[in-house]
Amino acid sequence: MKKFFGKIICLFLIIFYFSKVDQVQSLIPYYYFPTTRNLQKESLSIAKDAYQLLYFGQYKESLNLARLAIKINKTDAKLWLILSEAQVANKLYTKGLSSLNEAQKINPNISEIYFAKSNIYFKIEQFQNAKKALTTGLSIEPNNHKAIFQLGNILLMEKNYLGAIKLFDKSVKIKPDFWQAINNIGLAYFELNKLNLSINYFERAISIEENAEPLLGLASCLRIKDINLAFELTKKSLTKNPNYVNYEYRKEQLWGEKLQTSTEILLNNDQLKEDVILAKSKINEPS
Repeated sequence: MKKFFGKIICLFLIIFYFSKVDQVQSLIPYYYFPTTRNLQKESLSIAKDAYQLLYFGQYKESLNLARLAIKINKTDAKLWLILSEAQVANKLYTKGLSSLNEAQKINPNISEIYFAKSNIYFKIEQFQNAKKALTTGLSIEPNNHKAIFQLGNILLMEKNYLGAIKLFDKSVKIKPDFWQAINNIGLAYFELNKLNLSINYFERAISIEENAEPLLGLASCLRIKDINLAFELTKKSLTKNPNYVNYEYRKEQLWGEKLQTSTEILLNNDQLKEDVILAKSKINEPS
């Protein structure tokens, strides 16, 4: 009998012990440990939000999100690209270049890295570095019409007008409705004293996009041939974008000395006096 009761007690103790273990284990908190794949997915989602904020002009908020994405995942080159875009939007050019260098270490075969570098070098006026970056990017993606156009712009600044025209023409062959390149061919031909060709390309650009720049460019070309049409085109141009009344603004758009001189003569005509005053007042309006 004693042996029987002893077995009963032992069995009871065993059941009691395991029931207590279950109770204790049930009190252990649950921790979520995300997998590497989940973290990568989350970082891409954050980076996407950062890029959208860039698009809507919320640069500081975009930068904060882009930094967060990199903290989560430092091994994705495209996240470094987005961080660089956000840094450039906040005028942090040196940091933007550093981020692109990190992207390049991860994957040196992404053309966008070099195109983004060229944009930064362009902003800080390191044009030879911009040219090198564009050339490297184009060795990876030879038919990128925007990069070819930007390389043409550097040649335009260097007054290598024939070389610039060749590149602009190449970008237009890739994208026939690329009116900016067509317009810049007009800029280059004006500096080469080829007025009729300049007129032709400005007209072609306008037929695609009635933008302020080719309108004023064409007006400057027609200043001697048809002054009344030149006035009409100038008024339309300044209505679309009053910044073109400003010499320095046109210079930023890569207008050459000869076209600038012709345009200044046109804008100083008494027939355009009120339009010029109005355009200048719009520029000076507080934002």
